Amino acid sequence: MKKVLFVFGTRPEAIKMAPPYLKFSNKKEFITKLCVTAQHREMLDSVLEFFKIQPDFDLDLMKPNQNLFSLTSEIILGLKSTFENFKPDFVFVHGDTTTTMASSLAAFYSGATVCHVEAGLRTNNLMSPFPEEMNRQVTSRIAKFHFSPTDESKNNLIKENVNENDILVTGNTVIDALILSSSQIKNFVNSEIEFLKTIIDSQKIILITGHRRENHGEGFIKICQALKEIAINNPNFQLIYPVHLNPNVQEPVYELLSNISNINLIEPLNYPAFVWLMNKSYLIITDSGGVQEEAPSLGKPVLVLRDTTERPEAVDAGTVILVGTDKDKIVKECQSLIDNEVKYNEMSLLDNPYGDGKACERIVEFIKTVEIVE
Repeated sequence: MKKVLFVFGTRPEAIKMAPPYLKFSNKKEFITKLCVTAQHREMLDSVLEFFKIQPDFDLDLMKPNQNLFSLTSEIILGLKSTFENFKPDFVFVHGDTTTTMASSLAAFYSGATVCHVEAGLRTNNLMSPFPEEMNRQVTSRIAKFHFSPTDESKNNLIKENVNENDILVTGNTVIDALILSSSQIKNFVNSEIEFLKTIIDSQKIILITGHRRENHGEGFIKICQALKEIAINNPNFQLIYPVHLNPNVQEPVYELLSNISNINLIEPLNYPAFVWLMNKSYLIITDSGGVQEEAPSLGKPVLVLRDTTERPEAVDAGTVILVGTDKDKIVKECQSLIDNEVKYNEMSLLDNPYGDGKACERIVEFIKTVEIVE
């Protein structure tokens, strides 16, 4: 049987890799195992718990104020024994994290075939997003098989001389995750969802998330200034901001937004509570790549707090609007969606360009046809 190892380390990876991991685990043709690096610990664990997934290997690498130098080296060194013990034929990695890039390199050293889920996204600017764009490009050079969410991401790889026969357009596995989790959340109760019910009341909700490294510093100050103005101008809206644990995010957010009555700064939410809150939201302001992909399936307009995006399909489709960290642009576009019902309805009814929820099955069927080279 073919031996398959999934490796991931952050909450976004876990959300997007849980469905393919579960799909492979249920197929008798494969021996499937999971290794987590725990690049993010608490946020990762909440997703694993929700999807009822137990890792076979846990590197438990998260440390306070960890940096890219130590994290990259520790992932490569930590995976050595995992690869030696399990000897996987295929190693699945996802997207653009440091775990993705370092795991791909370690898998390559071990002789395993690297399979990249969510392959081919590009800004073609190594510094934006940093270090994610570099991580994606490095992983693409290492990977043998590339599972691209869209035709555009496939074409990016072809331009980089990747063999077209090694690329499969699947849609994005985050839509598989959203469909799977939405059905479960209808009857799912936990303390976070109950807490959210107490603060929402009957008001409309603007959901905010933000954590990207390129926005640290002045960028987050401008974002917070914009959120403050939006809140003051729209007292009938509740702004709910689950604040990322990174001190570079927490410090400006709590300093600038703590004393505004209709801004709720809360701790990061577990995955089911976050999906529940997305469903309840009127619109979403975020720098998250995953939210850009999920929200259109829920009919939620998205303002993206980034100057560039490796997900241009959403911009082209009109489901998201790039606003960067420009205070005036954030305020203007948000107010327009609040005031202009026609614009809001048009945006919320657009089709999601990122898939139909069948990405995982396409990946499994593809790997079934691949012969193992001894």
